[in-house]
Amino acid sequence: MAGHVVPVKIYLGVFFSLLFLTGLTTAVAFVDMGRFNLVVALAIAVVKMLLVVLFFMHIKYSPPLIKLVIVAAVLWLAIMVTLTLSDELTRNWGVKIQGWSMILPYFRALF
Repeated sequence: MAGHVVPVKIYLGVFFSLLFLTGLTTAVAFVDMGRFNLVVALAIAVVKMLLVVLFFMHIKYSPPLIKLVIVAAVLWLAIMVTLTLSDELTRNWGVKIQGWSMILPYFRALF
């Protein structure tokens, strides 16, 4: 079965783009942007993921059915992450330490 032949020039371009984005990720890690550090790091990670999936996994040159399966898998992952986070973020994880005032009556009852 013959597949699509990708020129070496494209592979080198993707490779150097991934190297640049990896360096950019490292550089961004040392810059304090407040709550946007995570947003920028995830945006760079998504771009790197797209480069790998489109070119190294040959999804760019695949038939439409394969592309549909990839999109369905990403949507399913988004659903699972959303459901997990909806459970995690709605729990009351706060521990309220009340000190000895809560335990002291029990000790007084013993003596």
